[in-house]
Amino acid sequence: MQIQITTRREKEERERERERGSSIRRRGTYPFAFSFSFSSPLFFISLSLLHCLSTLLPRFSGTMFSLNGSSLLNNSLYGVSKSWTQRKVSAPPVVVAAAVSSNGKPADGNVSVLMEKTENALTSSSSALTENDSKSTVGGGVEDVYGEDSATEDQYITPWTVTVASGYPLLRDPHHNKGLAFNEKERDAHFLRGLLPPVVVRQDLQIKKMMANMRQYQVPLQRYMAMMDLQERNERLFYKLLIENVEELLPIVYTPTVGEACQKYGSIFRQPQGLFISLKEKGRILEVLKNWPQKKIQVIVVTDGERILGLGDLGCQGMGIPVGKLSLYTALGGIRPSAVSLYKSKTWNILKKVCLPVTIDVGTNNEQLLNDEFYIGLRRRRARGQEYAELLHEFMSAVKQNYGEKVLIQFEDFANHNAFDLLAKYGSTHLVFNDDIQGTASVVLAGLMAALNLVGGTLADHTFLFLGAGEAGTGIAELIALEISKQSLLCMQIGAPLEETRKKIWLVDSKVSKKVSIFSRVTFLFLAPPRSYLTPMNRPWAHEHEPVQTLLDAVKVIKPTVLIGSSGAGRTFTKEVVETMSSLNKKPVILALSNPTSQSECTAEEAYQWSEGRAIFASGSPFSPVEYNGKFYASGQANNAYIFPGFGLGLIISGAIRVHDDMLLAASETLAAQVSQENLDNGLLYPPFSNIRKISAEIAAKVAAKAYELGLATRLPQPENLVAYAESCMYSPNYRNYR
Repeated sequence: MQIQITTRREKEERERERERGSSIRRRGTYPFAFSFSFSSPLFFISLSLLHCLSTLLPRFSGTMFSLNGSSLLNNSLYGVSKSWTQRKVSAPPVVVAAAVSSNGKPADGNVSVLMEKTENALTSSSSALTENDSKSTVGGGVEDVYGEDSATEDQYITPWTVTVASGYPLLRDPHHNKGLAFNEKERDAHFLRGLLPPVVVRQDLQIKKMMANMRQYQVPLQRYMAMMDLQERNERLFYKLLIENVEELLPIVYTPTVGEACQKYGSIFRQPQGLFISLKEKGRILEVLKNWPQKKIQVIVVTDGERILGLGDLGCQGMGIPVGKLSLYTALGGIRPSAVSLYKSKTWNILKKVCLPVTIDVGTNNEQLLNDEFYIGLRRRRARGQEYAELLHEFMSAVKQNYGEKVLIQFEDFANHNAFDLLAKYGSTHLVFNDDIQGTASVVLAGLMAALNLVGGTLADHTFLFLGAGEAGTGIAELIALEISKQSLLCMQIGAPLEETRKKIWLVDSKVSKKVSIFSRVTFLFLAPPRSYLTPMNRPWAHEHEPVQTLLDAVKVIKPTVLIGSSGAGRTFTKEVVETMSSLNKKPVILALSNPTSQSECTAEEAYQWSEGRAIFASGSPFSPVEYNGKFYASGQANNAYIFPGFGLGLIISGAIRVHDDMLLAASETLAAQVSQENLDNGLLYPPFSNIRKISAEIAAKVAAKAYELGLATRLPQPENLVAYAESCMYSPNYRNYR
């Protein structure tokens, strides 16, 4: 006898065909189908088996089977839409359809048994229901308006795979594994006796143990690998550990350690954590996307590996960046890492919203990687021109076709010439966001707005000098110009033209020309560059001026109040440059934004010492507190993680279909408002990461509000309290109790 389990949600195309030929399988029902092949003498044996199955159904009432552990009928993997006590529900109706011969007698063939659970059967429970009070919390919501997070901490759930996950496979399932935290009842119910030591350990004690082990590693890359191993073994414990120790572990799971991880990715690679789409898959990208086990995606972070942080072309090994970014989307922004199915009151609403890391492999020009026997990518020179454009266009079209219009696609670490082109090409047709251009700009603008509380004046009163005219530099400059124009509109009812606001923003490009070699192969020729060197992205910033050969000369001539480094060229803010800035300004604002730490334009210690403690400093990579003349300075980190998790959450909860510049400005203003006077007194331009989930909820609310205001939101009606709504939608990594 053969038993075949089929699920409409998991095989959509095949099931849609079945819907056309069957009136039984209608919208609002969730069939659980068996097919039996037998001879006539076995007919009654099959019916006996069906009778046995029907007696067992009450144990599984309120659920449906799923091939990937993500689709349940009522109680989701993370709970239900309201906080109900466990209840009994009568068995659903069983419909038996037997093949018969022309004379009406049973014939050899197939019998299909369809067990249907309708909404009416679900709501007609004979047991009384007890409803508990609920409230929104940052740690995970209770009541959810649109069904993104209906979890309650005390709700019993069923961990499904093909069947109920139990025994050894349950301990190998990172989505459901709890390690030693399985209680006595769970160990009995899921056949874990003997597979675990007898002790039962709480999650908080597991956190304490993991942090003790983590701190024993002296090499950051070892900590990174330990965190990745934990993520592949116990997903909830990984995120719980990261959330509760974010300030200590953020530099491990992301910059600067992730840079080293990408450089050595071929050597430390163990199992895939995302999709690798190469030129070999050209013409088949839609098929490749369907190979990913989750069928509904919220956020995609994609890179082609050409400009990984400040480390250059790392090809296929740039996968560490999308994986790290999406870990932060979950830990800091509360976006779900894995599938969830939810039942929404009065309507069937099965949602499987997850994150997807993608690397587009078009080759690499890094000779060291091409000659590395452990390199995991294509061994060819990087594709350019039409070949590259066709592959990216196929990817973007396949994503929209497979996941819909509201999936957020975040471009990460593309080279300048591709980054701006992709954003311009797909910004009007897809929900796209470039963190290097837009995310960096938003977080830096927030720092500058916070710094105004220390230096005084408005943004329009200051002069800005950039070292670096690439993605980050031009993106920051443009957002500053937009904010100045917006502020002038609020003050004078007439917005200053962008051409005027750009005149106080100067960019020195470190890579425009190779004809001038000043030091460390860095050139400065952008203050009066030949027009042939200009690209569309930096042409608006080419002001008429006498040629300036060095950054120090530029500081002396321009007399900036704010110096921003986004060049990826380490130690370019020399002692002379910082001292000159200090002589021109009582409180010079110096932002050394390049990553990783080795590429930072200067260190925090150098900035404070050379400015005699007067600098207002922030960096892209973290630095330890600095003591100068008996005073400690806790330098802030202009980390994009302040912005993109909350920004993405705001787009999702509003159902936004496009990204608008006003959303970025709203995010910057919200982040700047979170900086307290105490933070400023300690030298911090950004709030501590210990409160990042609350900050992300505030940013999400403002971004969502702006989406509704601009008419770009599709999730209607608009919630009355967007902050509470955002908090209720956040993923909670606390363990759930299993039946």
